[in-house]
Amino acid sequence: MQLVVGRIGRAHGIKGEVTVEVRTDEPELRLGPGAVLMTDPAGRGPLTVESGRVHSGRLLLRFTGVADRNAAEALRNTVLIADVDPDETPEDPEEFYDHQLVDLDVVTLDGKSVGRISEIAHLPSQDLFIVERPDGGEVMIPFVEEIVTEIDLDAQRAVIDPPPGLLDAERAEVAGSRDEQGGN
Repeated sequence: MQLVVGRIGRAHGIKGEVTVEVRTDEPELRLGPGAVLMTDPAGRGPLTVESGRVHSGRLLLRFTGVADRNAAEALRNTVLIADVDPDETPEDPEEFYDHQLVDLDVVTLDGKSVGRISEIAHLPSQDLFIVERPDGGEVMIPFVEEIVTEIDLDAQRAVIDPPPGLLDAERAEVAGSRDEQGGN
C-alpha cells in the first residue's frame, strides 16, 4: 500500500537540498536516510533519501543523484509516497493511517448514522473527515478528540459528538457577536 508522506518545496542552498512539507507522523521512519520513495509525478522518482536535517524548524532532505540547486528545484511540488505493509499500524494506538479510516461508518453517540468516511483532508491546522451522507451530500468533520470520541476499527465505525450546527446548519448556534462584546 502507498502512503503520501511529504511534498517537496523549494531548493535550499546550492548542494541539492530541498525543503519538505511533512505529511506523516513518522518522518524519522518514512523520510530517514536510505528510504526509497515513489513520486507523483512518477517520472521524477523513485528517490532515495541520502541525508536529512532540520533547519529553522523545516525538514531539509538531500536525495541520491540530486547534486545541485537546479536539480533540486526541478523536484519542486513533487509528492513523496512510501510503500507500507497494509497490516502495519502506527506505534501510538491513538494514531491511524488514512487507509484505516476511509470507509468507516460514522455514527453519533446515540447511534444515529451520519454516513461513511470517503476521504481524509489534511489541512495545516487539523485533519478533516470527508463524510458521504446517505442522501449523497457531504459533511466535513474535524478529526479532533472533542468531536471524534471513538475510532473502533473492529466494528468499522467512528463515533462522533457533533456540536450544534456541524451536521445541520439550521441548528447552528452563534457563539457571540461584536455588539454583545462591546464592539462597534
